[in-house]
Amino acid sequence: MDGFESVGAVDDFELGQGKAVVFDGRMVAVFRTTEGWYAIDDLCPHMGASLAEGYLEGNSVACPWHAWRFCIKDGRWEDNPKTKVDCFEVKVQDNQVFVRDKKDIASEET
Repeated sequence: MDGFESVGAVDDFELGQGKAVVFDGRMVAVFRTTEGWYAIDDLCPHMGASLAEGYLEGNSVACPWHAWRFCIKDGRWEDNPKTKVDCFEVKVQDNQVFVRDKKDIASEET
């Protein structure tokens, strides 16, 4: 699947919780919500805490160390939208969860 990499089985991810996975040599936080699946860079740009371990409320995850809040849909920092963490596309197929870098999508469109 063009640029997608398996990061685990659907049952490995709890609803309403984040999970840190390795994707393309880096840590990515994958979130399973009632609205769908989302993935952002796992490391908070402030001090490097795992965003997957943060508190998820709606479409926001709060960093567990200093409560910086990030949108899990697009990676933007909610207190200053000019700052973002990387965002990834998530796809579920045959009970497996796949992730790919959104930059791969842009390169396909050009």
